[in-house]
Amino acid sequence: MRALPRAILTATLITVSIGVGSTPAHAGTGRGPAGQTLTATPTSGVARTGATVTVTGSGYDVTKGIYVAFCVDNGVGVAPSPCGGGVDTTGSTGASHWISSDPPSYGEGLAVPYGPGGSFRVTLTVNPRIGDVDCTVRRCVVASRADHTRTADRSQDVRVPVTFAAAATPAPTRTQAVAAPATTGAGGAARTTPPATPAGAAGTPTGGAPAPAATAVAPAGTGGPVGPADAGDQAQVTRVSAAADTGRWWLVALVVPLLGMALLAGLRRRRRRRATS
Repeated sequence: MRALPRAILTATLITVSIGVGSTPAHAGTGRGPAGQTLTATPTSGVARTGATVTVTGSGYDVTKGIYVAFCVDNGVGVAPSPCGGGVDTTGSTGASHWISSDPPSYGEGLAVPYGPGGSFRVTLTVNPRIGDVDCTVRRCVVASRADHTRTADRSQDVRVPVTFAAAATPAPTRTQAVAAPATTGAGGAARTTPPATPAGAAGTPTGGAPAPAATAVAPAGTGGPVGPADAGDQAQVTRVSAAADTGRWWLVALVVPLLGMALLAGLRRRRRRRATS
């Protein structure tokens, strides 16, 4: 029974140690030529509106000052440049930091000294543009490089690539139908061109010329023929009237027998009452 709790405790400790010791999935790490380690978090899916990236380093040569910044990557052997914030010795922009344990006299109080083992920890403000460079198209990196006192020294160059989130897909737009423009006919009168009738539509044969329009006959007593525009209305009214008359006849056919039956029943009751009295 004691073996089971021990096994559970061992598994829990192993899981915790793996979780603590592993690097987050959204973090990136770069290695320098002298074994330096540079880690940035996050480095993938960074918001296009900008984000704050935490940067840590270790194993750096404490006798050489560096800049830590977000820069355009120009390849191995070439200094990362340009960088966000430029040569910001004060770190006031948040886009770059100066780290040095032995800065020039004017840098005392401005540069941040290294920690034990050539380590440091800073935060950077990262945006998808560095000057005129679009970092969603060009490769941009969180980088360390020698400071302005050793601009040609590439021994402190370490890079960690950064990628930004995909651009949001715009919502589809609906195209509204545009009314046909009015054209001017003979005599300056304005007329509107009617829309074309699709092939095979009612009243238009598919073979070519349109079918002749049927002439509606006016109802008796109206005094004349009905034009094409009135034919549809007249036909509709005729159908409604026929339906209404049919409904009335059905009503009469049902109600009259019922009334007759009720009348006969009433007469029979009266006869029975008289007979009994």
